[in-house]
Amino acid sequence: MNRVEIRRRPRVEVDGWPADLHPLLARVYAARGLTPTELASSRLADLGAPSRLHGVEAACTLLREAIAQDQPVCVVGDFDADGATATALAVRGLRLLGARRLSWRVPNRAREGYGLSPALVESLDAPAPALILTVDNGIAAHAGVAAARARGMRVIVTDHHLPGPTLPAADAIVNPQLGDPADPDAVRLRQLAGVGVVFYLLLALRALLHPRAAAGQGEGRARPELAGLLDLVALGTVADLVVLDRTNRILVDAGLQRIRSGRASAGIRALLQVAGRDPARVTAADLGYALGPRINAAGRLEDMGIGIQCLLSDDPRQAQAWALELSQINAQRQALQADMVAQAEGMVADFLARHGEDALPHGVVLHEADWHPGVVGLVATRLKERLHRPVVACAPAAAGGSELRGSARSIAGFHLRDALAEVDARCPGLITRFGGHAMAAGLTLEQAGLARFAAEFDAVARARLDAQALERFAWSDGELEHDQFNHAAAQALRYGGPWGQGFAEPQFDNEFAVESVRVVGGRHLKLRLRPDGGEALDAIAFDALDCEPLPPRVRVLFQLDLNEWNGRESLQLLVRQIQAA
Repeated sequence: MNRVEIRRRPRVEVDGWPADLHPLLARVYAARGLTPTELASSRLADLGAPSRLHGVEAACTLLREAIAQDQPVCVVGDFDADGATATALAVRGLRLLGARRLSWRVPNRAREGYGLSPALVESLDAPAPALILTVDNGIAAHAGVAAARARGMRVIVTDHHLPGPTLPAADAIVNPQLGDPADPDAVRLRQLAGVGVVFYLLLALRALLHPRAAAGQGEGRARPELAGLLDLVALGTVADLVVLDRTNRILVDAGLQRIRSGRASAGIRALLQVAGRDPARVTAADLGYALGPRINAAGRLEDMGIGIQCLLSDDPRQAQAWALELSQINAQRQALQADMVAQAEGMVADFLARHGEDALPHGVVLHEADWHPGVVGLVATRLKERLHRPVVACAPAAAGGSELRGSARSIAGFHLRDALAEVDARCPGLITRFGGHAMAAGLTLEQAGLARFAAEFDAVARARLDAQALERFAWSDGELEHDQFNHAAAQALRYGGPWGQGFAEPQFDNEFAVESVRVVGGRHLKLRLRPDGGEALDAIAFDALDCEPLPPRVRVLFQLDLNEWNGRESLQLLVRQIQAA
């Protein structure tokens, strides 16, 4: 357990919270900048107008024509959970809105690379689709769009990644990053995940196809119900680690409510079952840590088509079969990841032993010849968390080839895509391709350029990150009174989210007397901790064996949690940091 400084958030007192809102939750909301007014306007009806999404009008016109003329439409997705849910959402939603000749494709990572590539366009079976709809990709697909249009296909790009200096020559581009920065309604959509962009596109298309019903000017034809797709939106949004701003929190919360009420799709129900999660108690954390990795594993090691088939299935038995296969692939991914992370940590330990911590690059680049390109992002994530600095992990794109595929993860204050753009400007041609956003990005480069890339990436990181930005710390929501350690408070916090990126799950810090401690699972600590003036509490500290032996009194950063065992819920502290008091 890496030691970090615990910093308390400033206490913010705000009046006017609803009388039935737990006071501890009101305190947490206020510390996150949420106000009673914003809380009151957190329903689906309070979402921004789909018409404010950049490019949506042109895209809807093309889709309306394709549906009216019964043209074949191909949805081209991406091989991560956001791309998989966006693909399933597009197919399901377009079917609801009248499209009949629908197909979908996800590129093979080794053969066709990322997104809408010329190789993928060439592989599309005859007769070729009249219209390609990209989801969660395409904003940098200049060559792929050109190849599609050369074959007589029209292309709608829907993406949420940051655009480069030029845009592909698509027939329509839907991307919230291109919205007018002076338009508040457009700005409120900028944090949408790829699946969120598709959901807004479907809302806009429904309004176009059903104008009387959408405008409230009479009953007209029955309007297709799109709210039934929100479980997909919630899963993709959480799994992609986008900021949970007001718009995304509304979308995720609505999706979670559908799942808890038993109205999830067969695929998501099956994934929850194989993950051992109770749908009635599901939270954003379950989507992020249990379902998302199972979907992602298919794209990392096998074929993301397995994940999409699961999400598209309406047959519970078939969905269960797909979900079990995804769990098996995920187990393989976990074993591979453990080996690769151990290698990476060994590299870092060897470097520190030889050179000392002061010599550690501000921007760390790692490479191993036998690493799997689909898992390097997870290695970068783990090392970023341990070192608290941006990390790029690279692996051969294909066995025996000279091209490397890198995955980058960042810390607050260091915008990855901008940093890669600066490296590209300094050294034109060094990076073959790159894309992403602030906290995560991907790139390809030749093996021969790796050392130069590592030096340039570190130079950019040193210029943009000062010593203060590299300090390791964790935010606390302060101390709990002894009478706040109770089931009602834990229940309010559990379902008070959704918590995630940009809307951090509440954690607190207190001093405790250590009554007992034992090792479980070979590397975790099971504790009994007594707060001042209160009763002893169960606590669990994962991967904390290095904290032994503990002093009699400790300061602990923790989350107030409910542990379910044999159908019973009990209060439990999830320990994030342990320090001597």
